[in-house]
Amino acid sequence: MRLNELSDNPGATKARKRVGRGIGSGKGKTAGRGVKGQKSRSGVSINGFEGGQMPIHMRLPKRGFNNPNRKRYAELSIANLERAIQAGKIKKGDKLDAEALVRAGVIRRSNDGVRIIGGGELSQALDLHVAGATKGAQGIIEGAKGSITIVEGKPERVTRDEDAAPAKPKAKPAAKKADVKPAAKKATAKPAAKKADEKAAPKKETAKKAPAKKAAKADDAESEYLAKTREYDADADNATVTKVEKYLGGSLANKDAKYVSCSDETELDTIVKGFMKKKLGVDDKDAALEKVKAVCTTMKPTRMKNRVTFYYLLAKNEGKLGEF
Repeated sequence: MRLNELSDNPGATKARKRVGRGIGSGKGKTAGRGVKGQKSRSGVSINGFEGGQMPIHMRLPKRGFNNPNRKRYAELSIANLERAIQAGKIKKGDKLDAEALVRAGVIRRSNDGVRIIGGGELSQALDLHVAGATKGAQGIIEGAKGSITIVEGKPERVTRDEDAAPAKPKAKPAAKKADVKPAAKKATAKPAAKKADEKAAPKKETAKKAPAKKAAKADDAESEYLAKTREYDADADNATVTKVEKYLGGSLANKDAKYVSCSDETELDTIVKGFMKKKLGVDDKDAALEKVKAVCTTMKPTRMKNRVTFYYLLAKNEGKLGEF
């Protein structure tokens, strides 16, 4: 099923009425408006007008209430907490409040407070200070010998450390130019006559300086995809992830190409024909497609599956991380 194959059910739509197309059309001349009167003029809006009496939408009583002071919590599941522990974002003994969770990158924003939800297991004890928690989540945290404290009040708005914009350096004030007086030109006496046998000394050639090479980007700089890859492979090293990132090259600049859509059969077929066959040497199309779908199942908890981690896992499953 593709977008161009979607259509309405038979009878769900009908052609609009074509008015003002001549007398023979049945809706010519006045185009169905009749003769004279307010409704035959343009610019009239009398929907709901009841001849001057109180309209029904004003006569009926109103019900319901929209609370202008309602609170919107940032929900954090036990599964995401455990995933953050495995990735090394949070450590045992840390006081985890809304500010610490945002700075660690566990949640994007704190809103009116953090609320712990969901089920699962925790591998270590945590000291949580949050706005609320479900009964099941509270039991899991206390079962892992951790503690949870309910705090009141809206937390301060904070941003993650990597999202913080670097401070711009202050411009240095321009130094005042010193009043330099031009030096007096020395009078040089020119010789009256040059000797015939005097040869002009050849001018010395000045060697041109080679342009300075641009500083190469440090190879040991940590890849932005390393932390996301370590969520699925704790032993992932920065060098291999960086090589996969360089292999993908400019395609990562495109927002649509930066992520893999496992629901798009066309994209999965492209990965099978391109990366699996040409790079990893998997010629069997059906077998390659099964391996691609296996990685989709592995990364199912992540809604936006970045292409670097996806290709890394494909190469790891084939034992060909050294191909990059």
